[in-house]
Amino acid sequence: MRQPPLTLFVFPLVATLAFSVQADEPLRLAVDVPYEPFEYKLPDGTLTGFEVDLGNAVCAHLEIECTWVEQPWDGMIPALQARKFDAIMSSMAITEERSRQVLFSEPYYTTPSAWITPRGNHIDITDKASLDGLTVGVQSATLQDRYVTDLYGDVLEVRRYGSADDVVADLRAGRLDLTFMDYPIAEAMIDIDTDDSDFERISDFIKEPQAYFGQGVGVAMRKRDRELAERFNQALAELKADGSYDEIMNRYFSYDVKL
Repeated sequence: MRQPPLTLFVFPLVATLAFSVQADEPLRLAVDVPYEPFEYKLPDGTLTGFEVDLGNAVCAHLEIECTWVEQPWDGMIPALQARKFDAIMSSMAITEERSRQVLFSEPYYTTPSAWITPRGNHIDITDKASLDGLTVGVQSATLQDRYVTDLYGDVLEVRRYGSADDVVADLRAGRLDLTFMDYPIAEAMIDIDTDDSDFERISDFIKEPQAYFGQGVGVAMRKRDRELAERFNQALAELKADGSYDEIMNRYFSYDVKL
């Protein structure tokens, strides 16, 4: 059974935040959970992660009441358009295709993707012909899905999953030869490239071409909510300027994810 949204901050809505949310209602932010380290739950059920902490900080900065709504990734944009929530803050890359459907804030982070395989597979990802017949797991409807499908779908068997957890489970069980994932997700979920690791990264960090990986990750809103986007942009810029963004980032990453 779906749990109710989790309350974030309780502040009065300021009169200047005149977007399409009713004045007596909280701003609802959507996330796909789990997607560690961006959004996931602690053992006690508390929602946490880089984007959750950053979203909390934005709401506090704007002095508004906010709640988190959990939404599966493959229905994110339709649910936004159906007004089930007011904004998506769940690692949504800004792409031309998505920008035709939603209004994005300015990008607030960017991370690379990478090819991961069980150690000892000896897969040469640069030799496309040698990949013929191998199976790759991707999370459905992600930019990684589109990248692999378009550029490698003629040689790889692409298996799509509803969550990154499901991808990793089949990779561990030997039902996949490799996966193509957002690297921080892979780093959080799979022990990679350590001396005793069972898995290894077999590619450079990949952020190009922009047609697939976009301009970074932004908060997605309905097209009409331009004032809301402006307020998000203002808050994110000020959190970066006063050091709050770096403090949150350093809780989850050993490298800079700012653009």
